[in-house]
Amino acid sequence: MDAAGSKVADECAQYAGQYQSGFITTQGGNLLCSKIIHLITNNQVKSQVSKVLHECEQKMYKSVAFPAIGTGQAKQSPAKVADEMLDAIVEFARQDSVQHLQTIKIVIFQTDMLRDFYESMKKREDSDSSTTESWVSMFKSFFWGKKQSSEKKKFMILEKKVDLVTFQICGESQEKVDATESWLKELILKEQFENIISDEAIESFDETQIAIVQDLGRQKKVHVQFLTDVSPPQIKISGISRDVCSVSLEIQEMVQRIKSTEEEQSKAELLYNLVEWRYLGSNDSFVAFDKLTNMQLEHARMTKKLNLNVKIKKKNYKVDLNTLKATDDHGKTINLQRVTKDEGK
Repeated sequence: MDAAGSKVADECAQYAGQYQSGFITTQGGNLLCSKIIHLITNNQVKSQVSKVLHECEQKMYKSVAFPAIGTGQAKQSPAKVADEMLDAIVEFARQDSVQHLQTIKIVIFQTDMLRDFYESMKKREDSDSSTTESWVSMFKSFFWGKKQSSEKKKFMILEKKVDLVTFQICGESQEKVDATESWLKELILKEQFENIISDEAIESFDETQIAIVQDLGRQKKVHVQFLTDVSPPQIKISGISRDVCSVSLEIQEMVQRIKSTEEEQSKAELLYNLVEWRYLGSNDSFVAFDKLTNMQLEHARMTKKLNLNVKIKKKNYKVDLNTLKATDDHGKTINLQRVTKDEGK
């Protein structure tokens, strides 16, 4: 109240006893804001925060800043206050009717309370990680401003989307503010990590695989970027160390699966030039199997397997590699051929 000035104090005295919904609104006075909403003390923190948020939306305010309500003279538990304040903000953010209020800030002067609010946010993230639009994305939207939707990505290019966080540091002196800023920067850099995956197989990523990579980045809150103008192509992952490592492992598994598939296809192509397996078609002429099935049949023969399950015209057949006959689930049998390419000429 001292910082706001005597005019605000006079206005509060004028409205004393006339409050509605548990608060009164005055001008901003000497503070860098247009209005001040003064809450009437009670222990219902969630209800108070909810009422203020709806009042801001109704009055078309674009932003609002809260202190840690009730942790001063009311001596409420910081952990309880954190839970109730964040509960109210989450419920408000999920309402489709919200149009005007874009930024919500919680200003915490007591450093020992930061962990209570962090733990409260982390608890929600862990319990709500499977939802389509998690509470974290809502907090980012309301705490740090709503972002315009990005343009539709082009093939092989991941959108570069960075959510900015603003730290406002207040202190007794410039020296203490500078020290806190240095501490924050050091803490952030210590947690940051970047990993680059380089492999020719990255060039073979299709749209589905790119979408999977994008989802991984969103889920883990890391920045993933395709670099296709270098040789070999690269995927760069940056963010918090543990999340970068987790996403990197999954992408490396995708790369390995692509390489394994390409290797199988190469082997199948080579073998197809030497041996061709065929089945008797409907017009009494033999039809070649696809190259992968062709390789599976040849490998089964070379390893002296007795049977192999294959698909012919989308139906399941069991091949007897001794008699070269394939039988379906209903007992229908068709003949197979194994022809070396020298014989086929």
